[in-house]
Amino acid sequence: MSPSGCSKGEYRSAQHESTPEFPPGRPKGESRPAQHEGASVTVARRTALHAIVLVAAILGSALTARLGWWQWDRAAQKEAIQAAIDARASMPAADAADLAATVRDGGASLLHRQAVVRGRWLADRTVYLDNRVMNTRPGFIVVTPLAWPGGVVLVQRGWVARDAADRTRLPVLATPGGEVTVRGRVAPPPSRLYEFSAAASGPIRQNLDLDAFARETGLALLPVSVLEQGGPEADPALVRDWLRPAADAHKNYGYAAQWWGLALLIVGLYVWYQVVRPRLRRHAR
Repeated sequence: MSPSGCSKGEYRSAQHESTPEFPPGRPKGESRPAQHEGASVTVARRTALHAIVLVAAILGSALTARLGWWQWDRAAQKEAIQAAIDARASMPAADAADLAATVRDGGASLLHRQAVVRGRWLADRTVYLDNRVMNTRPGFIVVTPLAWPGGVVLVQRGWVARDAADRTRLPVLATPGGEVTVRGRVAPPPSRLYEFSAAASGPIRQNLDLDAFARETGLALLPVSVLEQGGPEADPALVRDWLRPAADAHKNYGYAAQWWGLALLIVGLYVWYQVVRPRLRRHAR
């Protein structure tokens, strides 16, 4: 008899029925629901990872493709400006009266035309635009207002090197006090560069905002400028190798090709690692 009063056979049968059976190879602490739950978590994680990779691939390829189109559009804009310059080069040169009329249309009708203007330099209003590059050398673009009875226009007179020993020293320029004749090309106001601090108000500046400079000086500035291109009265100390707008358009085309190549690389990597390679592995099993 067993300690509980049962026979040995009854005791062994009851003991066998109360002990759960586990298949060979499975630990006693593991159950089937836990296995299914772990498999579900793994599938969910893989799905989330695939979704993240897909979103990253779409965003990366879309961004790089957009940057490629932006560079392509930049090149097209430069070529369009150069075409307008070439087309208007044969037109009669604009004079002071023509420039004064740009107040009505913002200068669009005269942009890129040749100009011959007689006036008087306002030398005390000269501005030196810093960090301007010409022939790979940094220096100043010298901008001086030219006035006549009918108006005032900014003239980009040329480029001059900056004093490396004393960056605050201004170059000595020949600026006649009487009436002069300026020969050049009608252009937009001086281009802007990125500046980290607030706009300066001295003779050396990073940028020159037309409206702000007009308020500062009290001058009724025209909405255009003149790129001086030499002449008998031009200061020989200034360099005027103005860059043609389309001269570096090929760089923009090259950048566009690089961005598009990167977009294709992102798409190709995604297709290989997320579509082709998993299928090859499944077929190999």
